[in-house]
Amino acid sequence: MSQGLQMRRRRRPELNLVPLIDVLVMLVFFAFVTMQFRSPGTLNITLPRVDTAGKNAFAGSIILAISDKGTLSFGTDSVPPRVITNDELVSLLAQVREANRDMPVLIRADETTPLKTLAFVMDSCRKAGLSKFSLQSR
Repeated sequence: MSQGLQMRRRRRPELNLVPLIDVLVMLVFFAFVTMQFRSPGTLNITLPRVDTAGKNAFAGSIILAISDKGTLSFGTDSVPPRVITNDELVSLLAQVREANRDMPVLIRADETTPLKTLAFVMDSCRKAGLSKFSLQSR
C-alpha cells in the first residue's frame, strides 16, 4: 500500500533554448536581407548658406565662374573674365600649371549651379595639377 500512496514526482518543465535561438537568428538575418539602406545622397535636401565662412582671404589670380546654367568663365586679376567651353578650360588650366604649379584658383559658383558642372571644374583643376582651389561662399 505504501507504493500506491507514494506521490509521483513531476519532472520540472525545461525550456529548450537552442531552437529559439535558431529562430531568432533567422529573423535577424531576414531583417537585414530585406532592409533597404539609403545613402544620404538620395535624400532630397537643400544645402544651407555658409554663415560661418568668414571673409574671403583669397590671394590668387585665377578666377573660374560658373553660372546657374553651367556656363564657364575664366579670368585673372588683370584680365577680365571671358566665357569659355569645357575643352578650353582644360587647356587654360594646363597653361596655368606650366606657368605656376602653386597658383591658387578661386571657383565662384552660383547656388543653383548643376553639381555635375562644379565637379567637372574641380576635377579639371586636379587633373591639371592645380590642387590649391577654393569655393567662394556668401
